[in-house]
Amino acid sequence: MAEVINLRQARKARDRQAAQAQAAANRARFGRTKAEKAADAAREEQARRHLDGHRLEGETD
Repeated sequence: MAEVINLRQARKARDRQAAQAQAAANRARFGRTKAEKAADAAREEQARRHLDGHRLEGETD
């Protein structure tokens, strides 16, 4: 005979698991420290300045 399950509990467990997966994805995506964000911004700024430094005088965008 099949095992009897409580559908309300099964739905809640499924939703809880989905919420935990979403939280893990958000932590990976947005969970960076202020120092990490600042370091990335500084690297991007340095790369932009380096590229701009190699432009020719008469060149326009």
